[in-house]
Amino acid sequence: MMGNIKIIRVAQAKHSTLGHLYINGLFCCYILEDAVRDRKIPGQTAIPAGEYTLGLNATARMNRSYSSRYAAMHRGMVEVRGIPNFSLVFFHVGNYHTDTAGCLLTGSYWQLLDGDYRVLHSAAAYKHAYPLLVAEIEKGNDKVEVFDCCSPSGSPSLR
Repeated sequence: MMGNIKIIRVAQAKHSTLGHLYINGLFCCYILEDAVRDRKIPGQTAIPAGEYTLGLNATARMNRSYSSRYAAMHRGMVEVRGIPNFSLVFFHVGNYHTDTAGCLLTGSYWQLLDGDYRVLHSAAAYKHAYPLLVAEIEKGNDKVEVFDCCSPSGSPSLR
């Protein structure tokens, strides 16, 4: 089944991009990424708009700290796979674009501070989103669609 997981980017700031994560048509949490750029800068660029696969990565270095921090639910880092020129892109906790390293940060709400977005109550959003993402992956609904900010017509578009 396609289209169960969507990230719709809604706003761009100096170095950050704010988005919404939807699972099965319902808003799940805010997503913070680095800026969308035409040229990839390692650790400073949002993933390109498109369709990707999600999977669980139980071997990445980050997995060790999340295994102890979220022991009751952790089954591996939720990884976005198949991104050109990107690897080890995870959903994880953090507040500022400087925390992303090209990954997707979860947030319960957001603020615009000094010209950039930040997300807050990230751990609470992660604890909400993580089991929902894992459940979709286990059901075989492992595709995520990433949409850039609105097109000239005002609707989100895949680039």
